[in-house]
Amino acid sequence: ALHRVELRRKVIMAPEILSVIDEIPNARELLNSLYQCKYAQFLRALVAVTEEMTKNRYLAQHSAFFCREMRVKAYSQFLDSYKSVTLASMAHAFGITVDLLDQELSRFVAANRVNCVIDKVSGIIETTRPDTRNAQYLETIKQGDQLLTRIQKLSRVINV
Repeated sequence: ALHRVELRRKVIMAPEILSVIDEIPNARELLNSLYQCKYAQFLRALVAVTEEMTKNRYLAQHSAFFCREMRVKAYSQFLDSYKSVTLASMAHAFGITVDLLDQELSRFVAANRVNCVIDKVSGIIETTRPDTRNAQYLETIKQGDQLLTRIQKLSRVINV
């Protein structure tokens, strides 16, 4: 899950990728369209690359996972640019129907893969930025509780 700048530096411009990218049909288009935020072109290239993956007996079992993770990455990248966006404009940007977008996004939101809230009545998607400071605080509290539990268990073993 690289950010756009890292994607370009570590993948798109990497010599080891550039030497073999044309061996996979539509792979260059897939990477460049994701980097350039051309999401409708990205989804068309993703379908083509996924079809190529299903023809390979080693990659076929991973094609559904790859396709899903790439869609999550594209949706997240699109939503990072907005505080709120209409379902219709996002569907237009991806070249898909509003119903399909709503169906896919709702699954990803329910699985906590995409940080947003869908207001189906108003037709608006509102992004929710994860509070990293709060998450760090909760993680520290959790680790502290685990440490205290271990220390209490150790003190019981030593006192016995």
